[in-house]
Amino acid sequence: MKLTMLGTGHAAVTECYNTCFVLEDEAAVPDRGKRYLMVDGGGGNGLLRQLKHAGLNWMDMKDIFVTHKHLDHIMGIFWVVRLGCQLMAHGKYEGEINIYGHEDVIRSIRTMAETLLLPSETRYIDDRLHLIAVSDGETRDVNGFKMTFFDIESTKEKQFGFSLRLKDGRRLVCCGDEPCHPCEEKYAEGCDWLLHEAFCLYSEADIFKPYEKHHSTVKDACELAERLAAKNLLLYHTEDKNIASRKQLYMAEGQQYYSGRLYVPDDLESIEI
Repeated sequence: MKLTMLGTGHAAVTECYNTCFVLEDEAAVPDRGKRYLMVDGGGGNGLLRQLKHAGLNWMDMKDIFVTHKHLDHIMGIFWVVRLGCQLMAHGKYEGEINIYGHEDVIRSIRTMAETLLLPSETRYIDDRLHLIAVSDGETRDVNGFKMTFFDIESTKEKQFGFSLRLKDGRRLVCCGDEPCHPCEEKYAEGCDWLLHEAFCLYSEADIFKPYEKHHSTVKDACELAERLAAKNLLLYHTEDKNIASRKQLYMAEGQQYYSGRLYVPDDLESIEI
């Protein structure tokens, strides 16, 4: 399995792309090839550029999960919907697209499509482009990935994370873009991979004010991962003022509080999981 970070930044960044990533099963499935799962789409058609630079074909992103409907997570998805429907209308797209999210996310994507696309394109929605609402605690097989979705109980915007069971039984848990809430800990405790936001360094909290935005610092995320005994911790959804030295600075602060393997990826970086 491989995880490629398409974007690592939060909503207001300009030096990196907004948080989204692709999980890739590098072992090809007979008659289907490699399996992909894309999580979120960033804030616009920059998603297409990021996929290209990562060596990925956007048309292979046939299974997508959207955590919530903030613009920096959902707008890139609309470009997949738009281009997918256009190519379907011209007979140039093979297969189908499945987009998963909670009911508010699915309603928003449907409304955008029906408002902005042509009838010749939207006729493929619910035919070959499927908008699939998932519920809190629901487990589904998503292109061979066993996923359990959960409400993170955000106070800002309804948002879902997920726990994914890898082929060898290991668990990968994505907490969305807010600190792991106590309600999520039953999913995250003892996980093999924990994906968690870290808005900034704890030493720079007075500059970036993460708590006002319902975000955490590197120190906070690492203390949480240590307490939950997560074996690997990947940090994303960060500020972009320290891009040149972000990895070094975040690793230095985080390793003071977390004894597992810590990852601070850059945009387009791939990690074997």
